[in-house]
Amino acid sequence: MKMKKRKPLWLIMTGLLLSGMLTGEAQVLVESVAAIVGSEVIYLSDVENTVNDMRRSGTRASADQLRCSVFEELLISKLFLDQARIDSIIVTDDMMEGDVNLRLNNAIRDAGSEEALESYFKKSMVEIRRDIRKVLIEQQIVAEVQSEIAADITITPAELRRFIASIPNDSLPVIPSKVQISIIQLDPPANEENKAEARQKLLDIRSEILAGKSFIVLAVMHSEDTESSPAGGEIGYKTRGELEKEYADAAFSLTKNTVSRIVETRFGFHIIQLIDRKGDLVNTRHILIRPKVKPEEADRAITKLDSITNLIRKGEMTFEEAALRFSSHKDSRINGGKFVSTNPNERINWFTLDELSKELYVQVRELKIGEISEPFRTTDENGNEVFRIVKLDEELPAHRASLKDDYQSLYNAAMMDERNRAFQKWIEKKIETTYIKISEEFKSCNFLVNGWLQ
Repeated sequence: MKMKKRKPLWLIMTGLLLSGMLTGEAQVLVESVAAIVGSEVIYLSDVENTVNDMRRSGTRASADQLRCSVFEELLISKLFLDQARIDSIIVTDDMMEGDVNLRLNNAIRDAGSEEALESYFKKSMVEIRRDIRKVLIEQQIVAEVQSEIAADITITPAELRRFIASIPNDSLPVIPSKVQISIIQLDPPANEENKAEARQKLLDIRSEILAGKSFIVLAVMHSEDTESSPAGGEIGYKTRGELEKEYADAAFSLTKNTVSRIVETRFGFHIIQLIDRKGDLVNTRHILIRPKVKPEEADRAITKLDSITNLIRKGEMTFEEAALRFSSHKDSRINGGKFVSTNPNERINWFTLDELSKELYVQVRELKIGEISEPFRTTDENGNEVFRIVKLDEELPAHRASLKDDYQSLYNAAMMDERNRAFQKWIEKKIETTYIKISEEFKSCNFLVNGWLQ
């Protein structure tokens, strides 16, 4: 939820630092210094590389405006880093290695290959990894300093009410309509037979590959992973934790260019080919085949859901009882069918209509509270075909944010506002006690009148 006119500069350093650091050429031995903050140095290239990257990405502000904005953010970041040195806050390479691998993997995936990434940044993979590691370590250090500054901040109910009262009513965000729903799901009847057919199809494809046909061509022709199929099944460099356990176990046991036996995950059946392995990262391609539902099986599932729906509507069974007895949806059946987010860190049960799948959206938008839909065919969170009925439990119409209906969102916004105030006060005091030297080239930046020029 956005309530502030402008995100504080020090909260958006990561992206700018990363883009500027990676797009820069290797530093020459002697380089212009833009500023010194305590024991920290800002080089002119730190500013210019980031500005150039932002302009390439479509930022429309003038070059001078961008230079001053980026310079201010770098100065603030260096204040936090200088404080970390004073407080002996240390973040080691090992502590960030997992995040480095993830960020590097994403960069390789976006670029298309390691070679493309090296070409774009005009750096080797070793240099790119080094730069990413440096940025992420600095980001973590800044976060730990900020955490100490904000450690004792709390918001009382009275303070929260004052915060809300300070915001003009027409500036409060509009909260979109939200719903709570319950589902009963049936998997396709005779699904073991469908699984056997999927396995056999994949066995036939595997035999063609072992006989000399191209894995890439067959992935384009047959794989049901719509994201990787156009790329010949390639999914890019992944850590073990980013892959399904069964997939990871198979992938990490392969040697280069070999093809796995059939692997079953919650998404269906795969055969996997190892393209490359670099330490804890593997690059693989795969062919995915999902079990298919026959028309007569779909009819049986719809008929069974019809019967369940009639029992509920006649009052012979509650929706909750029917969910516990019949539903195959593991996350919801034990809660009487209550549908919750699949993200284990959230587990929310209020959804905007846009957050629902297309099929769920179509059904829910026509229901009144307490009504049950007709049976419908859809796909589950793993992309597999299933059959469902849905009940609309509660609906919260679109509205301006209020303390009654949106306490947690408003509390989070108030906490962020209070943290920002604390950071700003800390920055003002830190400037007074820190040696700061600004290059003449940047002294025309307006923000410097706020105590930076000593």
